[in-house]
Amino acid sequence: MSDDKTATKTKAVGGNDNVKIQQLFKLMVENGGSDLHISVGTSPGLRVNGEVVRVKIPPLSAADTKRIVYQILTEEQKNEFEKNLELDFSFGIKGLARFRANVFYSKGGVAGVFRQIPSIIPDFKTLNLPNVLLDMTDVSNGLILITGPTGSGKSTTLAALLDRLNENEAGHIVTLEDPIEFVHPHKGCIVNQREIGTDSVSFKSAIKSLLRQDPDIVLVGELRDAETIEAALTIAETGHLVFGTLHTNSAVQTINRVVNVFPSDEQEQIRTLLSFVLQGIVAQQLVPKTFEAGRVAAMEILRPTPAIRNLIREDKIHQLYSQMQIGQEKTGMVTMNQSLRRFVDNGLIDGDTAMSYSNNPEELAKQLGIKLMDG
Repeated sequence: MSDDKTATKTKAVGGNDNVKIQQLFKLMVENGGSDLHISVGTSPGLRVNGEVVRVKIPPLSAADTKRIVYQILTEEQKNEFEKNLELDFSFGIKGLARFRANVFYSKGGVAGVFRQIPSIIPDFKTLNLPNVLLDMTDVSNGLILITGPTGSGKSTTLAALLDRLNENEAGHIVTLEDPIEFVHPHKGCIVNQREIGTDSVSFKSAIKSLLRQDPDIVLVGELRDAETIEAALTIAETGHLVFGTLHTNSAVQTINRVVNVFPSDEQEQIRTLLSFVLQGIVAQQLVPKTFEAGRVAAMEILRPTPAIRNLIREDKIHQLYSQMQIGQEKTGMVTMNQSLRRFVDNGLIDGDTAMSYSNNPEELAKQLGIKLMDG
């Protein structure tokens, strides 16, 4: 779409000299946007239902973007940004919403992306999440991985699951986040949310002291490297319920990523440990509806049956996909293609959209009766 066409979807906020970032945040919330993009040489962009649309003002200059972005930064944050050339942080605006931000330089100019985080934690039922996720989390220990690309709704799903546990359990929840997104109040559980960079120097140091904090449920915001993954596995092994996220697109890819991040001589040990502690994997993506506004969450769900645990131990990961399709009425497992096909069958998306989001389009084409072009 052109800038002129998309501009009609939002209203003007005044001349560039008068633009305040709070106005842009308000516009994003009013339009149901998920992200605000500030960049030199173009009008501010709002991501609405997966598409970036432009705010109806002239393109921003380098002076404009710096002035707009700096309106939200403290002096300490400005100094850190100018020293490191990028900055992650989160903040709230009373009566509006919370936001997660990444500020950076692009071609010498200041740029930023601001993700809206709803002030109210989304309810499990409102999100239409499958009940199998409740069964998956109805355990006292183990590792649950929520995966998917950036913007796939991982944080929202995690927040809903943690909120259910917070309401129904009486324990201690500790989260390690970079930055904190949804703010969880104390309910049935005591909740301590630690922001890396503010409440702890690093994931490494936060994890090191975690077991001394008497946690029952732990969220590690992102499993970034071998050290973080090994720590999550160990915490799960020692009797705690651990949630983590990865930027992977399927259950099989997730297990391969967890194992392959370690040196070859350690992988057998990691596979064995993973086979014991894994409680489930949810790989998700947000797919735009074809016939109306909005998006649906397509989910691939793996639950470790004894057969699946055995395949992980024996390094037969390639057989997991077919194993996931056995006895699904009992296990609640579903593949991404099955999830996409259900949305097609229910009239929420069309076949072309489903194909474009499939990890295995050849299989999905057979399921949908679509003939693929040769070559």
